[in-house]
Amino acid sequence: MTENCTHDCSTCSANCSSRKQESLLIPANPLSEVKHIIGVVSGKGGVGKSLVTSMLAVLLQREGYKVGILDADITGPSIPKTFGMKNVEVYGDDNGMIPPSTTTGIDVMSVNLLLGDETKPVVWRGSIIAGTVQQFWKDTIWNADVLLVDCPPGTGDVPLTVFQSLPLDGIVIVSSPQDLVSMIVSKAANMANMMNIPVLGLVENMSYIKCPDCGKEIRVFGESHIEEVAANFGYDLLARIPMDPKLSALVDRGMLELMENDYMDAAVQKIIEKLKIEAN
Repeated sequence: MTENCTHDCSTCSANCSSRKQESLLIPANPLSEVKHIIGVVSGKGGVGKSLVTSMLAVLLQREGYKVGILDADITGPSIPKTFGMKNVEVYGDDNGMIPPSTTTGIDVMSVNLLLGDETKPVVWRGSIIAGTVQQFWKDTIWNADVLLVDCPPGTGDVPLTVFQSLPLDGIVIVSSPQDLVSMIVSKAANMANMMNIPVLGLVENMSYIKCPDCGKEIRVFGESHIEEVAANFGYDLLARIPMDPKLSALVDRGMLELMENDYMDAAVQKIIEKLKIEAN
């Protein structure tokens, strides 16, 4: 602290020990009621992050929780298609936007719901994309026991915006078996540690494919090292999801809510226990 300190950090450029750290959290819409926020992240694209987000939403909804999905992957939004939300309109007024719901009542806000053509590319710069994510949080009236945030891959502008702007209770990191992806998972994990965001655990997608004749598990991408990564960071390995043609078909048809598998059942129970999630 300098001798002539006025105790007003807003007018001072000195980097002293008494400087107050300003929170970058963006307040939610005044009409929102959100109990828990979970980010779903990955170190690189194409590992199934949006699939994991959607499966978590479906299973949490089946457990009796009110669930919402904020699709923060602005340039690659896939959540609406996964749930068959085509030609769905977003309504709102001066109080905020009302997120439309899926067949089973999962609320969704995604840029693809605001575009007339879902194939139209979003050619925006990083600052505009980050601002859109913040708007989806503060301008949407969310009512959810659990709000899942489907983040874009990597450790760039938008994941950083989510980490800094939203009061996350924790994140789930999605990976696949390749050595390269495991290395990039470490980057996402280190970013979470730097930002003091709890990691609820790891999910490995495309772990194997099961032979329809003999039932043998075939490691298409070679042996996984996800257990080593989890052990190195002290994280739980929440689930291993196989390459399942039936699951892929449901996603393509926008009917994921009809899925019948137990791939993520244990993961959901662990997340509920860790966050002590209670239904309304």
